[in-house]
Amino acid sequence: MTAQRALVRRTALSVTAGAAALVLAACGSDSGSGGHDMGSMESDSSSTATASAKAGDHNDADVDFSKEMIQHHRQAVDMAELAADRASSQEVKDLATKVKGAQDPEIKTMSGWLTSWGEDVPQEMSGAMGHDMSSAMPGMMSGKDMDKLEKASGAEFDTMFLTMMVEHHEGAVEMAETEKADGKYGPAMKLADAVVTAQTAEIKQMNKMLGKS
Repeated sequence: MTAQRALVRRTALSVTAGAAALVLAACGSDSGSGGHDMGSMESDSSSTATASAKAGDHNDADVDFSKEMIQHHRQAVDMAELAADRASSQEVKDLATKVKGAQDPEIKTMSGWLTSWGEDVPQEMSGAMGHDMSSAMPGMMSGKDMDKLEKASGAEFDTMFLTMMVEHHEGAVEMAETEKADGKYGPAMKLADAVVTAQTAEIKQMNKMLGKS
């Protein structure tokens, strides 16, 4: 009897332990499932936030600024590349290198914004016709202006380049001030502020090189 009772007891303990294991496994499964669901929710929330951040909280002023400044910068880069070949003054060449080095990356940055917003990046338009189509923007040179610059050389080129680039920079500052006043997208407004600071300093530098200050 004693042996039989011991056997029954061991069997009962075994069944109890098995049931407990099943309960724990079920709880673990529920917890895992819940954790997985929470993870999915967090992942979805993160993805949504990332998409929102990528698209950016922007307005029409940000779009206009980006599209127009891309064209504006492209002309400045064209002028700077001419100066690298034709300028007689090393100081003018150094300035041209600085302008190109600053504005090329900004063109890429603004193009990226437009793409993320689902907007078209302005096509590059070379030649006099391309410059004429964009000349309505503040400080932009016409195709005729660019032809004159291309034909100039030596000291005449230096003076013409600096005079045109001062006007060009003044136009960029005007556009940037408009973005600072009307824009909504933080990075665009920050870039506009950088344009105002950098190009105002370069305007002073160029006027000094022209003997105006």
